[in-house]
Amino acid sequence: MGSDGSLGLKAIKEKNGVVLVQSPESAKFDSMPRSAAEAVIADIVAPAEELPAKLIAYLKFIPAVKTDPEIDIKNKSNLEKIIILLREQSGHDFSLYKKNTLFRRIERRKGVHQIDKINNYVRFLQENPKETEILFKELLIGVTSFFRDTAVWEKLKESVLPELLNELPNGYVLRAWVTGCSTGEEAYSLAIVFKEAVEKFTKHKTLTLQIFATDLDRDAIEIARKGVFSSNITADVSPERLSRFFTAEAEGYRVNTAIREMVVFAPQNVIKDPPFTKLDILTCRNMLIYMEPELQRKLMSLFNYSLNQGGIMILGTAETLGNHKEGFEELDGKLKLFKRTVSPLLPELIDFPSSFYQKRAASTEKKIRVKEVENIQTLADQILLQRFSPASVLVNSQGDIIYISGHTGKYLEPVAGKANWNIYAMARENMRHELPAAFRKAMQSFDAVILRNIKIGINGGTQFVDVTVQRMETPDSIRGMIMVVFTDVPAVLGRTAVNRKTGKRSLTAQQKEMEIDLQRSYENLQSTREEMQTSQEELKSTNEELQSTNEELQSTNEELTTSKEEMQSLNEELQTVNIELQNKISDYVRANDDMKNLLNSTEIATLFLDKDLNIRRFTDSITKIFKLRNADIGRPFTDLVTDLQYPEIDNHAREVIKTLTSIETTIGTNDGRWFTVRIMPYRTIEDHIDGLVITFSDITVAKKAQDALQVNEQKQIAIFDQSPIAIEFYDSEGSLVHVNNACIDLFGVVNVNEISGFKLFEDPNIPDDIKIRLKNNESVRFESEFNFEEIKRLKLYKTTCSGKRTLDWSIAPLINGNLVVGYIEQIQDITDRKAK
Repeated sequence: MGSDGSLGLKAIKEKNGVVLVQSPESAKFDSMPRSAAEAVIADIVAPAEELPAKLIAYLKFIPAVKTDPEIDIKNKSNLEKIIILLREQSGHDFSLYKKNTLFRRIERRKGVHQIDKINNYVRFLQENPKETEILFKELLIGVTSFFRDTAVWEKLKESVLPELLNELPNGYVLRAWVTGCSTGEEAYSLAIVFKEAVEKFTKHKTLTLQIFATDLDRDAIEIARKGVFSSNITADVSPERLSRFFTAEAEGYRVNTAIREMVVFAPQNVIKDPPFTKLDILTCRNMLIYMEPELQRKLMSLFNYSLNQGGIMILGTAETLGNHKEGFEELDGKLKLFKRTVSPLLPELIDFPSSFYQKRAASTEKKIRVKEVENIQTLADQILLQRFSPASVLVNSQGDIIYISGHTGKYLEPVAGKANWNIYAMARENMRHELPAAFRKAMQSFDAVILRNIKIGINGGTQFVDVTVQRMETPDSIRGMIMVVFTDVPAVLGRTAVNRKTGKRSLTAQQKEMEIDLQRSYENLQSTREEMQTSQEELKSTNEELQSTNEELQSTNEELTTSKEEMQSLNEELQTVNIELQNKISDYVRANDDMKNLLNSTEIATLFLDKDLNIRRFTDSITKIFKLRNADIGRPFTDLVTDLQYPEIDNHAREVIKTLTSIETTIGTNDGRWFTVRIMPYRTIEDHIDGLVITFSDITVAKKAQDALQVNEQKQIAIFDQSPIAIEFYDSEGSLVHVNNACIDLFGVVNVNEISGFKLFEDPNIPDDIKIRLKNNESVRFESEFNFEEIKRLKLYKTTCSGKRTLDWSIAPLINGNLVVGYIEQIQDITDRKAK
């Protein structure tokens, strides 16, 4: 917020906030509250201990301001009254400012003064001119800073200004207009950027810049003219620029003379005052956002008129050309930089409000009149004017009386009702009909127009008067006004000739009076005819223009009708396309739901990744493996917490992306579960690789069963090998598969691999009838004599038995269902048992 808080207060004011300041008299150190009061208009100033209560009272009272309030007739009427009061006191018209902004400021001022209704606030404004001045200051939101929106100034310095300078001749003086400059930071920023751009310019040219910076706020202009800013500008101005373009002082930093001389500051109302023209650069930043579209359109036309061909216009980042793009080329839409191309094809007259002059409050102090030294000439002139000069009045072109000289009571009289100081209303009856024609004739030249022998009635009698009407040419202060002079004349028409014999009145005087009236009527008729002829010519010209306009309107109407039909047709097509799109969206949603349900019903945890191994989609089952939520979509899957004992998953995933070869492995978890993990490339319909699909199949039950089976198998093998009876296993074809240790000892087998291919049905020790029974899936048991002396001669056998021994053979087929899957043969030496 800066060392004294002024920047923060300005920002709060810009956002329609309320500012409470401790009264400097109650502060131990008054520098900060005084600085705050000078920076903005404080809403509440009170001792520190009273501020909380005042703030609470303000918050309880002020209503919530809607962002788009409905302005009813009553509120609209009161708002117009407030605008009129502002216009009368400040001379500036706010009728085309956004009503939301006006209402927000008015509502806040109502809250400060604890006023509930807007009509009461209007009365408060009428009784307190100081409040009107404060409200006017409130509406001038003057928040600014050096190099606001840094990217705009960098773009201006690096590309826009060099392109503009490249096209200008040597010695050219550029003109720039900074509208709504506030305290001048933006104008000085433009001067600094121009200096830096010229120094970087490769072509050596002598180019200078003249900046005109204007604003409504005269106080802000005075601050800008001083060029002194507080030390908190270090947040916006780099140390290099501070050391080069500013001078450090006790109050802060002062702009160097070279920069200050480039800028001319002046108070100006861009709405009503004449604009600067032949400009090369124009900035209007964050001013249009407070204005109605109608005023924005007019300002855009004005700016186009003010700029030269190829001139640069810079708007605020929150502003846009809207529908007024004609005549401008967009250089950077994001930074709001535009170039003036051509003037509009059909330039329109810009109808801005007339100028309003601020009422000067009458001084309550009594002025001491200086006693003038009188002389004979002055006294004589006063006597001549008062006693001998004819009565006269000075009026403007509308007939409003500006000045009265002499006694005009015989010729003018106030009308009943509201006071009206117009000569047409105050003139006596006969004169009232003659004055309009005389005024019209007088306005055509500077020659005097004399109305002779006008008969007026006064105090029950009559008076004849000559009226002189003349338009004033000099002096310049009253040029164009009209002087009306009343001169009394003898009642010549009132003289009558009486016949002494008959005593009857002669008709000569009456005839003369009628002749004069007739002459005057004839002159009026002639003047009326001339005016009618002029009016007819003007009406003919207007009629021709209206006919031309009518034809254009008819043509436009036909085009609009055609366009309407085309739009209707296009609308129908769009409706059809919209219905089709809605159907496709419905199909897509249904297919998406089906796919989601399908994936979830498989109970296979599935993770979809993009090429960068970021999560694209997942099934519900995956949350049992990874700590995953919908908010994690778009994150790298390696960032997730998992129970898998699979540290190589990242490397395997990248390997699949690289080689497009699937990888399958079995992985356990920390809590004893087992999954078959398959990492596969994600292929689109166009057969493009667009990521990975990782599936996790839960094989915990199968894994546990497999482990149990292996344990059981190991137990069976141990029992098989430790059995004292010789046992041989054959497969379904009768080939020897396995023998136990007792069999090896009985027959003295040295190399088990040599007998692994031994055939059961080729064993000569088994009788043929037994073989037949075995093939019929019967279990058999028999005894036979076995000569061990014969097998001793073979190198493969090394048995401890000798001679002939009696062996008990037991052979049984192993049947699974109806199929024989193998044979088991048990051989036992029963020679000794037989001998007993």
